[in-house]
Amino acid sequence: MQQDSPKILIVEDEPSIADNIVFALQLDGFHSEHQLLATSALASLQSTTFDLVIIDVGLPDINGFELCKQIRNFSNIPIIFLTARADEIDRILGLELGADDYVTKPFSPRELSTRVKAILRRVSRKESRTDPSHSNNDTSQYGFTIDKEKASITYLSQKLELTRIEYFLLSKLIENPQHVFSREQLMQAAWDNPEHSLERAVDTHIKGLRAKLKQVSNNFQPIKTHRGLGYSLELSE
Repeated sequence: MQQDSPKILIVEDEPSIADNIVFALQLDGFHSEHQLLATSALASLQSTTFDLVIIDVGLPDINGFELCKQIRNFSNIPIIFLTARADEIDRILGLELGADDYVTKPFSPRELSTRVKAILRRVSRKESRTDPSHSNNDTSQYGFTIDKEKASITYLSQKLELTRIEYFLLSKLIENPQHVFSREQLMQAAWDNPEHSLERAVDTHIKGLRAKLKQVSNNFQPIKTHRGLGYSLELSE
């Protein structure tokens, strides 16, 4: 296997399931590492570079949702949840935490590998996408600066700690000020699999963005709601 093959971290406490995933990923050219516990996975993520994480929700030490929260404190790496619980509450919770996809057990390991490929392909396209009006990776306007190379945004000179989805949502709004985007349009801009998500997940991420902007400045909220239409970035009151 080539050394530059994408590397996937699998966090799954059932070895038989993990072995099937490892085999399917290997067939598609991925290198993978398997950890049984969330604590071990966190240690691996902080010492090794991975391209995506597959997390079983029902881990024995820390549940997958909590693990996702902890990962989001230091990384925007794409995350796929595996779960035996298919109810909507779990699904929405996973999306709110910044998951990129959600697969319900039992599942086909080959289908999971296909989803991994799709997410990595879309992430690569988004991160390499350039704006022809800018010759470098920085876009600065209205108090915001987007560093596309580092996938980060500063607001009033303070770096925002954003999830990957929040980064894409806010970038879309900043680069198109005063343009009203529907929830569907924002999902197309920020989600890797928008067809598998619910539109109200956009509201949750916008709420999180507003809270982070408010921490920087209480004077003005740039993200405006257009009832029945969607959201826009406004320049002033």
